[in-house]
Amino acid sequence: MANSHITQPIAYDAFLFDLDGTLLDTADDLGAALNTVLRNHQLAEVPATVYRPVASNGAAALLAAGFKEHWAQQDQATLIQQLITAYAASIASHTVCFAGIEPLLIALEQKNIQWGIMTNKPGFLTEPLVAAIPALKNAQVIVSGDTLAEAKPSPLPLLHCAQLMNVDPSRCLYIGDAERDIEAGKAAGMHTATALWGYVPDKATALSWQADFNWQTPICGFNHI
Repeated sequence: MANSHITQPIAYDAFLFDLDGTLLDTADDLGAALNTVLRNHQLAEVPATVYRPVASNGAAALLAAGFKEHWAQQDQATLIQQLITAYAASIASHTVCFAGIEPLLIALEQKNIQWGIMTNKPGFLTEPLVAAIPALKNAQVIVSGDTLAEAKPSPLPLLHCAQLMNVDPSRCLYIGDAERDIEAGKAAGMHTATALWGYVPDKATALSWQADFNWQTPICGFNHI
């Protein structure tokens, strides 16, 4: 673990993970969908250096990165739907687990530690994506951004996960790569870990979120099993 203010390793009853930028590297499929929309509007495609930093922040953030100064003048709702349609049509062409995720999930299962997924991605995208990734087949719970009336940074979806798993929130660790992940985890009374391998804006910004742990790789999770 890196930059933790908790001095002793803690073993948890459950691990909960964000999806995009934490469990899965989905950026290239999201970027491909963005570039499809840009091409259809006779605009230049953007490289990974443009779309990867905002890949966890939703369709509007991706489109804003692609349309740049033209974004404010666009029919944003229509473009968001175009992006979602393009993404849904090829949701797992390039997506893979980040290095170290599969060994961590296997280790959790071997120790009978529950693990689940809480993402702000809507369920109609979450379900086919998770189904396409064999390493995620044993998730005990999958809660999407529209499962409840509120999504992150609200703590309610994380508390719902804990309830479904019959685990006290204080015995859960939530891992994510966005500030709203850390905010939601703290508000739910869980410990939090920032996935520094994900789509964080930059390391200094990520450290400023003051998660309990800041993990360079998923293998840091072995300290809590």
